[in-house]
Amino acid sequence: MDLRGITEFFRDTFKYIVVAILVFLLFIFVIGLHQVVGPSMSPTYKEGSVGVINKLAYKFGEIKRGDIVILSESEKYMIKRVIGLPGEVIEYKNNRLYINGVEYKEDYLNDDVITEDFTSKLIPEGEYLVLGDNRSDSNDSRDYGFVPKKQIIGKVWFKIWPLGK
Repeated sequence: MDLRGITEFFRDTFKYIVVAILVFLLFIFVIGLHQVVGPSMSPTYKEGSVGVINKLAYKFGEIKRGDIVILSESEKYMIKRVIGLPGEVIEYKNNRLYINGVEYKEDYLNDDVITEDFTSKLIPEGEYLVLGDNRSDSNDSRDYGFVPKKQIIGKVWFKIWPLGK
């Protein structure tokens, strides 16, 4: 091998190393994968589904009602839907959602989903009320209270597994 060949080899190798580092950093700080464990988000995300998470979504944007988020609760990662925003009072009465006394339609739920009646306290600034889509079998804000923004890891962008669903 001559000097030009060695130089070219190191230049190409360096490019691959830079790409590998960038991909590694992308997966650490920007995106992630999350596999759903348990039935709490069924039928939207069934057990075993895998979603891609945008970890920067809430660093530069606002959390919105209906967003599906990954949160850290008691050293576990969970997938839930944001229902209540700061400054709101959430109430379920006769299987209907009321936000500050005004009925709100949940288009993402199946008609057979039943949510037991409850009323939240006023949601403090920087905290959110999250629920699973499978309300009868979900450990969520009704059990552990409001979720501080710092516990929300990111927004679920899309589902990659199972394929075609």
